[in-house]
Amino acid sequence: MKLRKIVTYVEDIHTEGGRPVDPVARTAVVLAVIENPWAGQGFVTELLPGIDEVAPQLGELLAPRVVEALGGPVEAYGKAAIVGLDGEIEHGSALIHTLKFGDHFRKAANATTLLPAVEKRAVAGAVFDIPLKHITDATIRSHHQSIEVRVPDGPRADEIVIGLAAASQGRPQARLAPLASEQ
Repeated sequence: MKLRKIVTYVEDIHTEGGRPVDPVARTAVVLAVIENPWAGQGFVTELLPGIDEVAPQLGELLAPRVVEALGGPVEAYGKAAIVGLDGEIEHGSALIHTLKFGDHFRKAANATTLLPAVEKRAVAGAVFDIPLKHITDATIRSHHQSIEVRVPDGPRADEIVIGLAAASQGRPQARLAPLASEQ
C-alpha cells in the first residue's frame, strides 16, 4: 500500500435546535489517501490480489485511529471510498466491501451490523457524505446520520480516499419514534 497522507476530522456538536446537547455529540472521521493499487493497469479482471494486499492494511490502520479520535465508545459507524478519475468505482468498493477491511472496525467498535458506505468517483476536493448507522441494530433511527467531509487535494486521478467514520451517539435531539412503532 502506498499511503500519501492521513486526514482526521473531529466534530463536537454542543447545541442543536437552539438547545444544549448533553453530552456533546462527537463524530470522528479518519481518511487515508492511497495510490490506487490498480492504477495504470487498464481493466483488471481479478481484483483479489490487490484486495488481499491492501484492504487488511487499511483496516488495521484506520480502525484504531477513528476510535481514538472519537475518544469514547462508538455507537454509530460508516465507511467511504472515493476513487480518483483514472480509477473505477469498483476499485474503491473492492477495498471497503470485504471483511478483510470492515472486520477491523467492527472489532474495534464492538459492532455486529454491516457498515453503511458511500463510494463514488470524484475529483480532488469533492465533498462526500459518509452515512452512519447504529453498531448493533441498523433499524435504530436515532443513529441514522451522515457526516460531510472532503480532502482538498485528494483523491488525485490515480488515488483512492478510504475513510471510516464513528459517532459517540445518535443525532443530537433525535425524537423520531422507534421503527417498531410502525409495524
